[in-house]
Amino acid sequence: MTDRKDELARNLAHVEERIAAACAAAGRRREEVTLIVVTKTYPAADVRILSELGVRHVAENRDQDAAPKAAECSDLPLTWHFVGQLQTNKVRSVVGYADVVQSVDRSRLVTALSKEAVRAGRELGCLIQVALDAGESARGERGGVAPGGVGELADLVAGAPGLRLDGLMTVAPLTGEFAGRELAAFERMMDLSTDMRRTHPAATMVSAGMSADLEQAVAAGATHVRVGTAVLGVRPRLG
Repeated sequence: MTDRKDELARNLAHVEERIAAACAAAGRRREEVTLIVVTKTYPAADVRILSELGVRHVAENRDQDAAPKAAECSDLPLTWHFVGQLQTNKVRSVVGYADVVQSVDRSRLVTALSKEAVRAGRELGCLIQVALDAGESARGERGGVAPGGVGELADLVAGAPGLRLDGLMTVAPLTGEFAGRELAAFERMMDLSTDMRRTHPAATMVSAGMSADLEQAVAAGATHVRVGTAVLGVRPRLG
């Protein structure tokens, strides 16, 4: 376990250097960017080590992996983010442990999340997932609502009992006009965030950028970056 802790500490330090350098290059303060470590496919033991190393935000994308892991780590001072495509039949389970759902992309999901948050007596943070590979009214290949649908969905979340509209999330698209243009994609996200904050000024969170493109996300103005392999390495999947 000591070897694994040393490995994770080295990787975290390297990622921290990258974020700090990106902030400096963009004229931003380091405190403006929050690191979320994506712990999907990695065991609860790694989550516990990350907590010991000072990580406070972790993310998962599959409920069947996340639910038991979150339960095993329920004593840790962590904020859990759900970042995967979420089916409505998994909502009750996810609301049981997630503090923020970053992948809200349709009205039916908003209704389900609201119902379960109220039932559980919780306030659940929500990000609208934006699909920059979609047309103005389509959905993205990896989930997400088209830019043209952000406003309506944001209003729905903001008015839903038990839910709190925190901001926007995106993944750099592999197809469409922004394919291979990560900085431009993230700058488009910041424009959408600015538009949304005219109506919902508290929804300031912009989750964008992963291991390969966190620098571009920071340059554009992202408030949160989601980093998995750069911290945890490449390991076998759970189960």
